[in-house]
Amino acid sequence: MPTTIQAKRSAAIRRRLALIVPMLLLTGCPEGSDEAAAPPPPPTVTVAHPVVREIVEDDEFVGRFEATDSVEIRARIDGYLSSVHFTDGALVDAGDLLFTIDQRPFEAALREAEAAVNSADAVLTYTRDNLARAEELIANGNISQQTVDERRQQYLVAEANAAAARAAVEQARLDLEYTTIFAPISGRIDEKLISEGNLVEANATVLTTIVSLDPIYFYFDIDERSFLAYARDARARGSALQEGGGSVDVVVHLSDEREPLRQGQLNFSENRLDEATGTMRVRAIFPNPDKVLQPGLFGRINVPGSLPYEGILIPDEAIVSDQQWRLVYVVDESGMVGSKVIRPGPRIDGYRVVREGLTGDEIIVINGLLRVRPGIQVTPELTELPPTRN
Repeated sequence: MPTTIQAKRSAAIRRRLALIVPMLLLTGCPEGSDEAAAPPPPPTVTVAHPVVREIVEDDEFVGRFEATDSVEIRARIDGYLSSVHFTDGALVDAGDLLFTIDQRPFEAALREAEAAVNSADAVLTYTRDNLARAEELIANGNISQQTVDERRQQYLVAEANAAAARAAVEQARLDLEYTTIFAPISGRIDEKLISEGNLVEANATVLTTIVSLDPIYFYFDIDERSFLAYARDARARGSALQEGGGSVDVVVHLSDEREPLRQGQLNFSENRLDEATGTMRVRAIFPNPDKVLQPGLFGRINVPGSLPYEGILIPDEAIVSDQQWRLVYVVDESGMVGSKVIRPGPRIDGYRVVREGLTGDEIIVINGLLRVRPGIQVTPELTELPPTRN
């Protein structure tokens, strides 16, 4: 029985081989065929020389925008607020009417002061005439010297009372002017902090605040190491950090901006480093005509951090990460691919600065990096990188 089963299996295997072998003979390539031996063509990649030109490296710091001017609007007189003349959060110009305090008590006080001036002037005129008559009479011996002195005293008192009455009119007129409160600066106004009908206390009640927007300050802190570096080349590159601000051009960008586009100038630095933090507060000023920059916003500022030198610039997409190393693929004259470890620096004009690893004469792969590795042959297509990529 086992012999019969084995015979059947052997016969089945022979039948299968009889079907497969002819198929292999038909589909297989003839021995020595050029098509079977030809290797795949070298991959095509885009290559270019690095950009070599004079650059100045930037140091980046994080800081915050602050208003150049900020004013708390307070009343100078006591009174009841009668009206508000602005919309919360609006842009206002210097001189715009903001608040009105009830004017009726101050108008009455002004009329009373003006009446007091008229009364004092009348007394002054009477005492002046009396003094003049007394001086005429004493010349003829018809009046005593004591009487003349008394009338002169009365005149001087009346003159002082008239001056005081006129001063009271000026004060009443000034108080009436203080019932209308105007914007002292241009900028964005906050919400009203007190409603109509409430009592306003002079110099105490804050009615609202205004912050200026154009221009705007940017404050940031530099560390001690950066300060020393700036101090050493301050004269060579005209650094303003040692001179108290002035002429160093800087750029800033917001959290949603990839490249710094807003240009300004350093205009102030503190006169000592903070002993607790080892930092120095520095200030830059930026124009803000579109009013996008607001006090309190964070930003990143780029400050010139080196003297001008011949720099090597490459696109970020040409850099490959290999664990802790950064490298680029280079192609020689025969099309053979190699690699060079580099030390990248900051971004300038859309490129990455290469501080170490390249001389600028190499041909680097900038497109098609997934198709290459060191030691393979490629077909390079040479292109020229523009001076900037902004």
